[in-house]
Amino acid sequence: MFCRIVSGAAAAHLVHEDDDTIGFLDVRPVFKGHVLVVPREHVVTLLDLPERLLVPVFCTTQRVAHAVTTSLGAQGTFVAMNNTVSQSVAHLHVHVVPRTKGDGLRGFFWPRTRYAVGEAAGYAERIGAALDDQQGPGS
Repeated sequence: MFCRIVSGAAAAHLVHEDDDTIGFLDVRPVFKGHVLVVPREHVVTLLDLPERLLVPVFCTTQRVAHAVTTSLGAQGTFVAMNNTVSQSVAHLHVHVVPRTKGDGLRGFFWPRTRYAVGEAAGYAERIGAALDDQQGPGS
């Protein structure tokens, strides 16, 4: 599915695109504003990621974490990646989840939510604008 998003064959609420990476909202977010960062090149796990893509993937992840925090008023982020076990899509993806103290997230239990009709576009726009304006870490 992520290869279809990367190619433009499937719709997604994009927050970031460059030559090596793409970032888009998770359709079943832990919290609203939950972004997935993926390499454009299809690789399944971190172990498969070519060394030349390590810096682009993690620089994008750092920038997205900063943008999620500033654009959504989050106090921080939870950044995670599954490798094979619990990996629901066989394409490397890094979760960037907005966090606030007392938000209820405990350990690795990830309850999921849904966006109301039309709501995801607003979140994607806010995060994307923060990325465009960003002068902080990773830029």
